[in-house]
Amino acid sequence: MVSTASMIAIIITLLVTLIAPVVVWIIYGVKNKGKGVWKALGLGAAGFVLLQMIIRMPILNIVSLIPGFGTFVAEYYVIYCLILAITAALFEVVARFGVAKILQKKINYEQGVAAGLGHGGIEAILIVGMTYINNLLYAIMINSGAFAQTIEAVAATDTTGMAEAQLLAIQASLVEAPSYLFYLAGYERVLTVIFHTAMSLLVCYLVYKKKAVLGVSIAFVAHFLVDFIAPLINGLATPYLGSVISEGTAYVIIYSFLTVVAVASFVVIVMIGKKWKKEA
Repeated sequence: MVSTASMIAIIITLLVTLIAPVVVWIIYGVKNKGKGVWKALGLGAAGFVLLQMIIRMPILNIVSLIPGFGTFVAEYYVIYCLILAITAALFEVVARFGVAKILQKKINYEQGVAAGLGHGGIEAILIVGMTYINNLLYAIMINSGAFAQTIEAVAATDTTGMAEAQLLAIQASLVEAPSYLFYLAGYERVLTVIFHTAMSLLVCYLVYKKKAVLGVSIAFVAHFLVDFIAPLINGLATPYLGSVISEGTAYVIIYSFLTVVAVASFVVIVMIGKKWKKEA
């Protein structure tokens, strides 16, 4: 059975990652009517979908199917993290720069924030929100007994045992995982949206100031560092890097790091807002 605490956590994270982004978009769009924020929101979201969901992630999925890929990750985990961080930073900054250039003629602070909210919001919806719809449905099925029936039906026809193993893994992940892990998924998305908003705003502001190279460079480095450090810390709790810390310790370090990044990002948003509004 999936515990009541876990069910509540799943529902809350689902609301945070699927419903909250849309609510924020609507409120921000209505509040800043006439400032071009709807266009910026749409472009920010489209930039993420195009560069990440349509181009980068499918490429990574194809690469992961290459024979020996798992061995490479196990033996060269740090290099693997570097590759993921560099490609993520590259595709993300291209998306941000493209949006800023499209908006360049009439770009303003509100549009810069909107571009980041669109980018971060759609990522939260597609990466976590959609996953948690499945998590909630699976949890309901597990608690009602329907999931066990599904496993039995699959086992009767699955000659390889792979499909049954996948279903059992899903069941174990929902039943055995502590409820706080489900909360952390939602918390991480909130922090990430703040970071995305700061990076998009930074690029838009420096494009406005005709310092695009500086903006792109700062955003690339910041994104690379975040995307490299977090999985590297996580790796320290796995055999990949010697299991030198516990999983719990890794979570504390990672989420403390991401919280600091989000606070710094919020400061950037406020500072740019003050400067841009004075200059406009």
